[in-house]
Amino acid sequence: MTSSLDNLAGPGKPLAAEPPDQREFEGLKRSGLARLNDVDIEGLSLEGRFDLAYNASHALCLAALRWHGFRANHRYIVFQVLPQTLGQGPEVWRILAKCHDVRNLGEYEGNLNIDERLVTDLISACQAVADKVRRLGDIPEPG
Repeated sequence: MTSSLDNLAGPGKPLAAEPPDQREFEGLKRSGLARLNDVDIEGLSLEGRFDLAYNASHALCLAALRWHGFRANHRYIVFQVLPQTLGQGPEVWRILAKCHDVRNLGEYEGNLNIDERLVTDLISACQAVADKVRRLGDIPEPG
């Protein structure tokens, strides 16, 4: 049966099918969870918390995509496929996609326009993703 992720994979499409790798999945998950944990370090700047939470969410979303046997051809796609990879609704993936846009403006144009509310929403969305990624378990054996 063809999944909606399969429909997004192929030449000129945003995903590439690639066999999942347990070590890669575990490494991405570990990295994402460590960064998410670090957002609560006292004394961090708002920008530092944003960077940690954004990069945590990206690592965790990529881990979920890799668990399903796909790799993203564009960084933002890992957020857009959250309904398929983790069953997350728009209340999660939209904030992550917005933060991706904010991150790009900061990285490429020097305009990191963030506030406490955005960072709080980003951390909450990242925690929701982390909860689902923790439940994925080991990658199923093929066949």
